[in-house]
Amino acid sequence: MKKKRPTKNKKVTTQVSNRKYSNFLFLLPILIIGFISFLPALECEFVNWDDDKNFYENELITSLNSSNFFQNSKEIFKTKVIGNYNPLTIFSFALEKHFFGLDKPFYWHLNNLLLHLISVIFVFLIGKQLKLNNLSASLLALLFAVHPMRVESVVWVTERKDVLFASFYFASIYQYIKYKYDAKKIRWLWIVAFFILSLFSKIQAVVLPLSLILIDYYLEDKFKWKHVFSKIPLLIISLVFGLLAIYFLQSHGSLESNSGYSIIDRFFIGSYSFIVYIIKSIIPYRLSPLYPYPPILPWYITASIVIFPLYAFAGWIAHKKSYKYIVFGMGFFFFNIIFLLQILAAGQGFLADRFTYVAYFGFFFMIAKVFQKYSKGKHKKLSLGISIIAVVIYSLLSFFQSRIWTNSGTLWTHVLKYYDNSTLPYGNRANYYRDLGLNTLALRDYNSRIALRADDPDPFNSRAKLFFNSNNKDTLYLSVLDYSKAIELAPNAAEYYINRGAAHAKLNNPNKALADLDKGLEMDPNFVNGYLNRSVVYNNLGNLDLALRDALKFLEYRPYSADIWYQSGVLSQKLQNFSASIPLFNKAIELKNNNGMFYYQRSKSQFMTNNNVGAKQDFYTAKKLGYKVEPTYQEQINKI
Repeated sequence: MKKKRPTKNKKVTTQVSNRKYSNFLFLLPILIIGFISFLPALECEFVNWDDDKNFYENELITSLNSSNFFQNSKEIFKTKVIGNYNPLTIFSFALEKHFFGLDKPFYWHLNNLLLHLISVIFVFLIGKQLKLNNLSASLLALLFAVHPMRVESVVWVTERKDVLFASFYFASIYQYIKYKYDAKKIRWLWIVAFFILSLFSKIQAVVLPLSLILIDYYLEDKFKWKHVFSKIPLLIISLVFGLLAIYFLQSHGSLESNSGYSIIDRFFIGSYSFIVYIIKSIIPYRLSPLYPYPPILPWYITASIVIFPLYAFAGWIAHKKSYKYIVFGMGFFFFNIIFLLQILAAGQGFLADRFTYVAYFGFFFMIAKVFQKYSKGKHKKLSLGISIIAVVIYSLLSFFQSRIWTNSGTLWTHVLKYYDNSTLPYGNRANYYRDLGLNTLALRDYNSRIALRADDPDPFNSRAKLFFNSNNKDTLYLSVLDYSKAIELAPNAAEYYINRGAAHAKLNNPNKALADLDKGLEMDPNFVNGYLNRSVVYNNLGNLDLALRDALKFLEYRPYSADIWYQSGVLSQKLQNFSASIPLFNKAIELKNNNGMFYYQRSKSQFMTNNNVGAKQDFYTAKKLGYKVEPTYQEQINKI
């Protein structure tokens, strides 16, 4: 006679199934609302604020193809970008370039939004694990999903690092809470794995061990020191990545203050930022992608330092009164924001909405906990009403705030609405107009930037590039005058000499061009564009050996430039060194295997070195790719 399976197991299975179904029913509308709140992001372009350096001008991304995918991927994990080491984020850009190309920003923005929604799912599940009911966990997830301080992290492609690191960060927290209820070793492995993936996405994840200690405090009846000691392996990992981050930031110069403030002043700036972040968690006012440093330190910024002892005192009072959810929420916010308060002046602004992406979970949790307390009894309708109104308002604000990221023009125009005395937005909007060929608008913004800081050489250099794009001789002379003004203001800047050299070359003054290029490269032998510009001048003068020397020197620094590998091959051909040109064409084709011109020229070199099979194969590949071949050379190929 068969034994009946215990009914208890059936009950447990049913409960688990019902719980998953219940989670789905609550999560689905949350995810839909979150998606709609950021729908304008899908129509946004890339912007000229670090998107260029991170991917669309990053040679490890732009040169990527199926033949060098693994080589470039390996280099990505060995390389910092703008002083930041976030290789997993950069690798995600490489994947998008591989599958979607650089001309379809829709997919890049969609992936940011989907990663944000993954974080929203984990936030909901964590809320449930932290003893929130379905309705309160839903409020927690909705606040996290639609709050307008999310916009930068979700809509700005460069800030993929926020939504990517947060997905792994919250996944690790979720696994840790599950581990506390069911201490399976596999869960600890998942905790560590998600933590490391989070660190590879953004260094901000170093605070995870502190967040886990707060969870211990919140869930345990009595906090014990063993909870701290158990995090030592994670703390060691944090220390290693933290030191690595400081090294990269220091090597890039990001830790040097560009605000003119001392380290003491920056503590005051940090405390003021801390207060602003607290206020904006409830009232997200005056949202801007950039908050420039004020020219002088107002009294209220200095006075703001009192926030830290007051905050600590409030936390201590909450602890004494056993309001553990308040201690947890305040502590979570503090630990996840403290290293982002620009005390080390590692950014261009003293505030950034994106810095709150993970940190606000602490405040949102406190709100959800209060909602759970008052959503029953006589306060039920009031609590529900306030919550619905807040979510609707936040959702609408996020929707409209997302639209300012439509392109670089709308982005910097929005910043100038609040900060019309800041030079950066004028310069970046001018660059955007210049690239679109809107020269009148670009010139207006360059002039506005120069009017704000006439002692700054950079706007003269930028305006000179606008004049340089012209083929009118008189306008080209204006570029020389602006480069000369930049040199007058910064006589030790190699870039300005090299740029003026290029302008002289375009004006057909090779001697002046070479003088400036030589001086610039003597001042900074690592300014790689100097070699490229000088190579062009030597080529025009017929000094092919010197032109090839400089082209190859450029490639030592920029080995992913397919076009320059190709040009180097052509120079070798002109020097009648056909055998040396073949490996140069090989490299060009490895980096860009869909260019018929590359195959065509390699075919000629193959032909001249008597490799008839290779010559014929390259010839027909070039023709297949649409390259227009020379009839006389085709006759030679047909005779093989």
